[in-house]
Amino acid sequence: MRCPYCRHADSRVVDSREHDEGQVIRRRRACQECGRRFTTVEEATLAVIKRSGVTEPFSRQKVVSGVRRACHGRPVDEDALAQLSQTVEDTIRAAGMAEVPSEEVGLAILGPLRSLDEVAYLRFASVYQGFSSIDDFEKAIADLRSEHRHAESGP
Repeated sequence: MRCPYCRHADSRVVDSREHDEGQVIRRRRACQECGRRFTTVEEATLAVIKRSGVTEPFSRQKVVSGVRRACHGRPVDEDALAQLSQTVEDTIRAAGMAEVPSEEVGLAILGPLRSLDEVAYLRFASVYQGFSSIDDFEKAIADLRSEHRHAESGP
């Protein structure tokens, strides 16, 4: 790491601290040449590969805005959307890949959204999974009803 003061190429780490549950590391460094101290921040980046092949950084805000459209008119608050986006990011990071296809992001959204609001889930799934007929909606609704029956009957 180059010293921002004298541009010397060598520095030593004096202290390291993790932030954001280990996703960010703040390092205090000392220049080997001039002795001045400076701070660096390291962050593990997560990239999304879009269908077009373009790669862009993962954005919780994009997850929230996409899900917010599906939740329009539903009793879902901003805190729930923020929690959902955090859950989606945690799920994707847990896969251990630095780059994930956008389809994986969509799949990671479906589970938590289904638990949050079933109507919003159907809206999102209809776009994400490209429902092309009423049969697709009927199958998704039948799956939800089946889950409810299974949950009500208990383990």
